[in-house]
Amino acid sequence: MQASKSDTFDELDVLILSALEVDARASFARIGQVLGVSDQTVARRCRRLTAEAGLRVVARRDAFVLGQDQWMLRLRCAPDSTPVIADALAKRPDTSWIGLASGGTEIVCMTHPRSPGDHDDLLLGKLPRTPSVMEVHAQQLLHRFDGGPSGWIVKSGALDAEQAAALRPRHPARPVAEARIEPEDEPLLDVLRRDGRAGHQELARATGRSESAVKRRLAALLASGAIYIDIEYDYELSGQARTAALWITTEPAALHSVGEALSGHGEVAFAAATTGPSHIVATVVVRDTASLYTYLSGPLGRLDGVRHVETTPFLRRVKQLTYRGGR
Repeated sequence: MQASKSDTFDELDVLILSALEVDARASFARIGQVLGVSDQTVARRCRRLTAEAGLRVVARRDAFVLGQDQWMLRLRCAPDSTPVIADALAKRPDTSWIGLASGGTEIVCMTHPRSPGDHDDLLLGKLPRTPSVMEVHAQQLLHRFDGGPSGWIVKSGALDAEQAAALRPRHPARPVAEARIEPEDEPLLDVLRRDGRAGHQELARATGRSESAVKRRLAALLASGAIYIDIEYDYELSGQARTAALWITTEPAALHSVGEALSGHGEVAFAAATTGPSHIVATVVVRDTASLYTYLSGPLGRLDGVRHVETTPFLRRVKQLTYRGGR
C-alpha cells in the first residue's frame, strides 16, 4: 500500500535513515544493536521505507574528490514542454537533483559529465536545439560546503554522538591511495549504482574477482572518497514538504565563511560555491512556506556577507539520485 503524503516518518524511521546516512552498508544487526532494536525490526522498517517512501541505497562517484566538473543548469522552458524535457534529462546517467520550479516554467538540474564531450553534447548540442528551451544558464560548481557524503536527515540530531561514532565506517590505518576509479572497477560500480547494499558475494559474481578482492577494492574506493554510498527517500514524508533552491550572492571575501555557515544550518541539504552571477547555490528543505520565510529572514538573513538571495521553490522533484518515471 502506498503511503499518503500526510503520512510521516516516526522516530524509529528517522533513526534508521540517519544510521544509513552515516553508513549505508551497515548491517541490519549493527544498526539494530546501536539503536536498541532487533535486526528483524530494522529489516522490516527498511522494506516499508523502500515500498512507501522510495528509499534507495546507491553508490555515487564523488566528482569533487575525483576532480571532475559539475554544473548546475537552469532552463527556462515553454510551460507545456517542461515536464517532458525534465523527464528526458532525468533519464540521462549524468544528471541528478532535477526539479520543476518557477510555476512550472523552469527546470533546475545538476549535471556531472564524465568527459568534455558529454558536457558539449548537452550544453552546446541537445539543449540549444530543443525548440521549447528558451534560455539556458549553466553555473559550474567550484567547491562543496554541504551535501554529497554528508547526509541531511542526520542533522535532525536523532542520533547522539556515541551512536554516530558506533556506526561510522572504520577507515584503514595505512595511508589511503589517491582517489581514482579504474576501468576494471566499472562492473563493481554498475552493481552498486543499482543497489548500494549489494553483498560481497554478488559483487564477486559481477566482477569475476574473489570476495576478498572485491571487499578490499570496495573498502579502498570508499576510504579514498572516490565513491560514497548515498540514500534517497521522499523528503515530504519526513514532514518537510517544501524544497527550494537558493542562489546567494555574497561579498567576495565572505564567500567561504557564508558557505561554511550554511553547512551548519539544519535546513540546508546541499550548498556549493559556483561560477556565474550568484556565488553559492543551496538546496533547503523545510516544513512549509512559513518555515521557508522564517529561514530566509532569520538564520540566512543574519549571515554577515550575504548581499542578495534569489529563492526558487520546487513544485515537483523529478529526480534525486535515480530516475523513476511517473513520480
